Amino acid sequence: MRRDAQLNREKLIEAARTLFAERGLNVALEEVARRAGVSIGTLYNRFPSREQLCVAVFADRAEAVDRAVEEALATSDAWTGFVRFLERICLLQAADRGFNDLAARGLPPVALSKDPQSGYENMVRLIARAQREGALREDFTPQDLAFVTWSITRTIEATAAVKPDLWRRHLALLCDGLRAEAAHPLPVPSLEQEELAGLMRGKC
Repeated sequence: MRRDAQLNREKLIEAARTLFAERGLNVALEEVARRAGVSIGTLYNRFPSREQLCVAVFADRAEAVDRAVEEALATSDAWTGFVRFLERICLLQAADRGFNDLAARGLPPVALSKDPQSGYENMVRLIARAQREGALREDFTPQDLAFVTWSITRTIEATAAVKPDLWRRHLALLCDGLRAEAAHPLPVPSLEQEELAGLMRGKC
């Protein structure tokens, strides 16, 4: 890529990152181009779709998700590692409206990994480890994790202007419900991985 083209790409990513964080993912792409000081044609030359722009903008978040799950797996106590992982993801959502929007549109944490398949496998390990230790309810699945993060997105959105850390209370309530000693039979099974993947398609 030519130096001027690379510079335009970097300016577009930075402009989109700032606008998405301030106002969410529905910012007009024309405004992103204006903030970057380039034409809308230049934006589409670099990023033919909003989804491709999202991938570039949130690449650093993908790396943070990968680090979070690796650190959770390295934590000696499986339940502590599991809860810390959820907290890290929610912190990322609370700090960035665009990232919160992305999560709200159907993307669970493992889908935001730079390598979704590896991220999914690590999440399976994280869940299985907590279940083996008897801390996490046995009927919890990786697909259920999506609903934990989706529910937190709405709390963050609704309370950001009043009490921006209220999501911590919501997450704590959810985590207590995930403990093995709190488990009661669930009325319906979880989604299959293929069903969740279908819900995720085209969400950005």
